[in-house]
Amino acid sequence: MAAFRTLDEADLTGKRVLIRVDLNVPMEDGRVTDDTRIQAILPTLRDVTQRGGKAILLAHFGRPKGRDASQSLAPLAPAVTERLGTPVAFADDCVGAPAEAAVAALDDGGVLLLENTRFHAGEEKNAPDFVSALAKLGDLYVNDSFSTAHRAHASTEGLAHELPAFAGRSMQSELDALAKALEAPERPVLAVVGGAKVSTKLELLGNLVAKVDLLVIGGGMANTFLAAQGVKVGKSLCEHDLAPTALKIIETAKATGCEIVLPVDVVVAKDFKANAPHRVVPVDQVADDEMILDAGPATVALVKDKLARVKTVVWNGPFGAFEIAPFDAATVAVARAVADATQAGTLLSVAGGGDTVAALNHAGAGERFSYVSTAGGAFLEWLEGKALPGVEALKR
Repeated sequence: MAAFRTLDEADLTGKRVLIRVDLNVPMEDGRVTDDTRIQAILPTLRDVTQRGGKAILLAHFGRPKGRDASQSLAPLAPAVTERLGTPVAFADDCVGAPAEAAVAALDDGGVLLLENTRFHAGEEKNAPDFVSALAKLGDLYVNDSFSTAHRAHASTEGLAHELPAFAGRSMQSELDALAKALEAPERPVLAVVGGAKVSTKLELLGNLVAKVDLLVIGGGMANTFLAAQGVKVGKSLCEHDLAPTALKIIETAKATGCEIVLPVDVVVAKDFKANAPHRVVPVDQVADDEMILDAGPATVALVKDKLARVKTVVWNGPFGAFEIAPFDAATVAVARAVADATQAGTLLSVAGGGDTVAALNHAGAGERFSYVSTAGGAFLEWLEGKALPGVEALKR
């Protein structure tokens, strides 16, 4: 039995179902430019409405300080309508008379989007009176927004204590995937951690070296680990002041039996720009006026060799400056190798984080991973081993 209740256990017929969703999507001229998060909530909306429930959507948009027309959720109602294939009504507040009237007018199987919860200070403060005002609108609570589960807000955590609470289909898929990746994984487990700075991922690295069998470090982070071991990295992005921290992580990894994999060769250039003149060199041959912008082909071959021996991969962060050619090569090659092994059925692969999703999509590999999380902060905090308030509140 799952540690949390799912929609399979909910009696939805005729019930007012408050569903926390993530509609904080990119917009341009009133149009959605990336509907990934809308697509993610459709299974839950269809489940609730087809079983006769009244779907009442709670969401935030942006970081408003009070009511702000520029951050209204109104344009999202037609966007969800278009993708769901069912009319989505809109209420110009999420509590009080406008919300109550809109909920009262909703038929069984209907869908209603309430205005931005963050227009009220009580949302982020998780204020009891605001939680009660929201709870008044529903009979059940469903959280389908893993991406906001690291926040203890009224609509993400407070409501779960006021109403019978369930995980939505997107939340359920996310939690199932994460459990398979780190909580009860098939071993060996390999983690890829990349990105610019060690300082932003100290807790992540500290948690992973105690949980995974191999830790592949890429991006600017790898430069800090190389420099800590006496390797000259030229004018590369590097946090030299964190050398003692990097060495401590290496020692912890040895104690826990986690193998750390660092680049053995790198792609260097004198300028950070697309198609800048570049060369491939062993890691100990970077000139003083050069910067490391990607891992080299020997490193890619090494990582692929490690991949052939593992059963589970967790990925957060790119290997290099994947946004500019040709410094995307290592990220693309390894991402495609993970995707190929996943499709062949030899690997479970879970990835997440903003840059990670962009990098995997750039490689054309994201759709072939077992699971790619669109949650940024929540995914990172989960990897760091932190309890997420929105998830904890759903537990039995």
